[in-house]
Amino acid sequence: MMKITVKTVVKAPVEKVWQAYIDPEAIKQWNTASPDWHTPTASVDFREGGAFSFRMEAKDGSMGFDFAGEYTRIVPLELIEYQFGDRQAKVEFTPGDEGVTVHLEFDPDKQYPEEHQKNGWQAILENFARYVENEA
Repeated sequence: MMKITVKTVVKAPVEKVWQAYIDPEAIKQWNTASPDWHTPTASVDFREGGAFSFRMEAKDGSMGFDFAGEYTRIVPLELIEYQFGDRQAKVEFTPGDEGVTVHLEFDPDKQYPEEHQKNGWQAILENFARYVENEA
Protein backbone atom coordinates (compact mmCIF):
# COMPACT_ATOMS: atom_id res chain seq x y z
CA MET A 1 0.00 0.00 0.00
CA MET A 2 1.28 3.47 -0.90
CA LYS A 3 2.01 5.95 1.82
CA ILE A 4 0.24 9.31 1.86
CA THR A 5 2.47 12.41 1.91
CA VAL A 6 1.66 15.94 3.04
CA LYS A 7 3.96 18.90 3.65
CA THR A 8 4.07 22.56 4.54
CA VAL A 9 6.66 25.28 5.04
CA VAL A 10 6.78 27.03 8.42
CA LYS A 11 8.42 30.46 8.50
CA ALA A 12 10.17 30.03 11.86
CA PRO A 13 13.45 28.63 13.23
CA VAL A 14 13.68 24.84 13.28
CA GLU A 15 13.98 24.77 17.10
CA LYS A 16 10.65 26.57 17.45
CA VAL A 17 8.97 24.36 14.82
CA TRP A 18 10.28 21.20 16.51
CA GLN A 19 9.19 22.32 19.98
CA ALA A 20 5.67 23.18 18.82
CA TYR A 21 5.36 19.72 17.23
CA ILE A 22 6.18 17.83 20.44
CA ASP A 23 4.83 20.08 23.23
CA PRO A 24 1.45 18.80 24.52
CA GLU A 25 0.18 22.33 25.28
CA ALA A 26 1.03 23.46 21.73
CA ILE A 27 -0.46 20.29 20.21
CA LYS A 28 -3.81 21.12 21.87
CA GLN A 29 -3.74 24.47 20.02
CA TRP A 30 -2.97 23.28 16.47
CA ASN A 31 -4.04 19.61 16.21
CA THR A 32 -7.34 19.94 14.33
CA ALA A 33 -8.41 19.54 10.71
CA SER A 34 -11.46 21.81 10.96
CA PRO A 35 -12.80 24.55 13.27
CA ASP A 36 -15.60 22.32 14.62
CA TRP A 37 -13.06 19.89 16.11
CA HIS A 38 -10.47 20.30 18.85
CA THR A 39 -7.88 18.43 20.92
CA PRO A 40 -8.87 18.89 24.58
CA THR A 41 -6.06 16.70 25.97
CA ALA A 42 -2.63 15.63 24.78
CA SER A 43 0.07 13.58 26.50
CA VAL A 44 3.59 13.06 25.19
CA ASP A 45 6.44 10.89 26.52
CA PHE A 46 8.92 12.15 23.95
CA ARG A 47 11.58 9.46 23.69
CA GLU A 48 12.08 6.36 21.57
CA GLY A 49 9.64 3.82 23.00
CA GLY A 50 7.61 6.60 24.63
CA ALA A 51 3.86 6.84 24.16
CA PHE A 52 1.69 9.70 22.97
CA SER A 53 -2.06 10.23 22.99
CA PHE A 54 -4.08 13.13 21.58
CA ARG A 55 -7.83 13.20 22.27
CA MET A 56 -9.57 14.53 19.17
CA GLU A 57 -13.25 15.46 19.51
CA ALA A 58 -16.01 17.28 17.71
CA LYS A 59 -16.70 20.46 19.71
CA ASP A 60 -20.38 19.48 19.96
CA GLY A 61 -19.37 16.20 21.63
CA SER A 62 -20.93 14.04 18.92
CA MET A 63 -17.72 12.15 18.04
CA GLY A 64 -14.21 11.65 19.29
CA PHE A 65 -11.22 9.36 19.25
CA ASP A 66 -7.76 8.96 20.70
CA PHE A 67 -4.90 9.36 18.23
CA ALA A 68 -2.33 7.34 20.15
CA GLY A 69 0.86 5.44 19.51
CA GLU A 70 4.55 5.12 20.26
CA TYR A 71 7.63 6.99 19.10
CA THR A 72 9.98 4.57 17.33
CA ARG A 73 12.83 6.83 16.18
CA ILE A 74 13.83 10.38 17.05
CA VAL A 75 16.63 12.45 15.53
CA PRO A 76 16.48 15.84 17.32
CA LEU A 77 15.45 18.76 15.06
CA GLU A 78 15.34 16.42 12.03
CA LEU A 79 13.10 13.35 12.27
CA ILE A 80 10.28 11.77 14.26
CA GLU A 81 9.00 8.29 13.42
CA TYR A 82 6.07 6.71 15.22
CA GLN A 83 3.59 3.90 15.02
CA PHE A 84 -0.12 4.09 15.74
CA GLY A 85 -1.99 0.82 15.69
CA ASP A 86 -0.61 -1.20 12.77
CA ARG A 87 0.31 1.98 10.88
CA GLN A 88 3.48 4.06 10.77
CA ALA A 89 4.35 7.68 10.14
CA LYS A 90 7.50 9.70 9.57
CA VAL A 91 7.90 13.47 10.04
CA GLU A 92 10.97 15.23 8.62
CA PHE A 93 12.02 18.80 9.45
CA THR A 94 14.22 20.44 6.79
CA PRO A 95 15.38 24.04 7.27
CA GLY A 96 15.72 26.13 4.09
CA ASP A 97 15.71 29.71 2.86
CA GLU A 98 11.90 29.98 3.00
CA GLY A 99 11.54 28.36 6.43
CA VAL A 100 11.30 24.80 7.71
CA THR A 101 9.69 22.23 5.43
CA VAL A 102 7.68 19.75 7.50
CA HIS A 103 7.24 16.60 5.43
CA LEU A 104 4.86 13.98 6.83
CA GLU A 105 4.41 10.50 5.36
CA PHE A 106 1.95 7.97 6.79
CA ASP A 107 0.26 4.65 6.10
CA PRO A 108 -3.37 5.22 5.09
CA ASP A 109 -6.31 3.87 7.05
CA LYS A 110 -8.09 1.21 4.96
CA GLN A 111 -11.52 2.43 6.17
CA TYR A 112 -11.47 5.92 4.64
CA PRO A 113 -10.77 7.28 1.15
CA GLU A 114 -7.10 8.26 0.78
CA GLU A 115 -8.00 11.71 -0.58
CA HIS A 116 -10.08 12.37 2.55
CA GLN A 117 -7.16 11.34 4.79
CA LYS A 118 -4.66 13.41 2.82
CA ASN A 119 -6.88 16.49 3.02
CA GLY A 120 -7.39 16.06 6.77
CA TRP A 121 -3.69 15.62 7.57
CA GLN A 122 -2.79 18.51 5.24
CA ALA A 123 -5.31 20.75 7.03
CA ILE A 124 -3.74 19.85 10.39
CA LEU A 125 -0.27 20.69 9.03
CA GLU A 126 -1.53 24.06 7.76
CA ASN A 127 -2.99 24.77 11.22
CA PHE A 128 0.38 23.82 12.70
CA ALA A 129 2.22 26.26 10.41
CA ARG A 130 -0.22 29.10 11.24
CA TYR A 131 0.08 28.37 14.97
CA VAL A 132 3.90 28.41 14.97
CA GLU A 133 4.12 31.56 12.81
CA ASN A 134 1.58 33.41 15.00
CA GLU A 135 3.42 32.44 18.18
CA ALA A 136 6.74 33.81 16.81
